[in-house]
Amino acid sequence: MYISNLFGYIHLEAIVTVLIKDADTDRVIRELAARTGETITHAVKIAAEERLARLPAPPKGRIDMEKVEEILARIHSYPRINEHLTDDEIIGYDENGVPS
Repeated sequence: MYISNLFGYIHLEAIVTVLIKDADTDRVIRELAARTGETITHAVKIAAEERLARLPAPPKGRIDMEKVEEILARIHSYPRINEHLTDDEIIGYDENGVPS
């Protein structure tokens, strides 16, 4: 984030913290950082990214087949009109494909 002052712009870095309250988790993180030679922040970031990469992608959306079947049943329950007409006649075309 940048803010302006009399001398131009100053860049402010947002600091976000994570509080680890579990002693075993803290120990594992510190051991990971020590063994990899990384900072704790970088070690946690890489570990989290690697785990996310192994997980399947979240579903984009689920189709509720029960709901689909309910909708289709409702559509099929509507009265049928103009059953004696062809599809073209219903939308207004004659036998030559010309709008009538």
